[in-house]
Amino acid sequence: MSMVTCVLFSLLSGCMECCLKCLGGIPYPSLIATILLYAGVALFCGCGHEALSGTVTILQNYFEVIRGPGDGLDVFTIIDIIKYVIYGIASAFFVYGILLMVEGFFTSGAIKDLYGDFKITTCGRCVSAWFIMLTYIFMLAWLGVTAFTSLPVFIYFNIWTICQNTTVLQGASLCLDPRQFGVVPIGEEKTLCVGSENFFKMCESNELDMTFHLFVCALAGAGAAVIAMIHYLMVLSANWAYVKDACKMQKYEDCKSKEEQELHDIHSTRSKERLNAYT
Repeated sequence: MSMVTCVLFSLLSGCMECCLKCLGGIPYPSLIATILLYAGVALFCGCGHEALSGTVTILQNYFEVIRGPGDGLDVFTIIDIIKYVIYGIASAFFVYGILLMVEGFFTSGAIKDLYGDFKITTCGRCVSAWFIMLTYIFMLAWLGVTAFTSLPVFIYFNIWTICQNTTVLQGASLCLDPRQFGVVPIGEEKTLCVGSENFFKMCESNELDMTFHLFVCALAGAGAAVIAMIHYLMVLSANWAYVKDACKMQKYEDCKSKEEQELHDIHSTRSKERLNAYT
C-alpha cells in the first residue's frame, strides 16, 4: 500500500511540476492582448453587422427608401459592401492574433526556458520589427474605424433623443431628412416628420432602440481593438528589446567561448611541448 502511495505521489508531483513549467512559459501579456483583440473584433463585427441590418430595415419600413434597380451604388449596396468588409476584418484579425501570440512565445523566452538555449537570427529580429510596424499601422486603422463608427452612433442618438421627447416636440415642425447624410439622392424626398404615423411607428418599434445600442456596442468593440493594438505595441517593443539584448549576449558568449577554446588549445600545445622536451 505504501509503495502504491509513493508511486501516485511521485506521479502527481511530476504532473504538477510539468504544469507549473508550462504555465510559466506562457507569455501572459501577449495572451491578454490577444483575448482583448478577439473580444473587441467580435463585438465590433457582430454588433456592427446586426446594426447595419437594422439600418436597412428602418430605411425600408419607415423612410420608405427602396433599393435601386440594376447595379447602381446606393445606400443598400454600400451597406452590403461594409458587411463584406466586416467579414474580412473578422477573418484577418483572427489570423493576426494567432501570429502575434506565436511571436510572443518565441521572443518572450518561453521556448528558451522549456527547451534550452536558442539562436537569435537576423530573420527573427526582422520579423519582430515587421510586427511592430504592422501593429502600429493596424492601430491607426482601428482609430479610423472608431471615428467612423462614432458617426452612426451620433446620428442614432439624435433620432433616439427626438423619439424620447415626442411629448415635448408635439406641434413642432421637425423632420428627419436622410438626404442630409447622403443616404438618398438629393432629388428624392424621403423626410420623416414628427407627428407622422411612420415616425410614431419607428419610435415605438424595437428596431430603432436595438440598432442604436448595437452601434454603441460596435463602437465599444472598436475601442477595445485600439486598446489591444496599443497593448500589443508595448509587448512587441519589450520583446524587441529582449531580442536585441539576447543578441548582444549571444555574441558575447560566442566570443567568450572562442577565447576559452583558444586558451585551451594554447595550454594543450605548451603541455605537449613540455612533455616532448622532458622525454
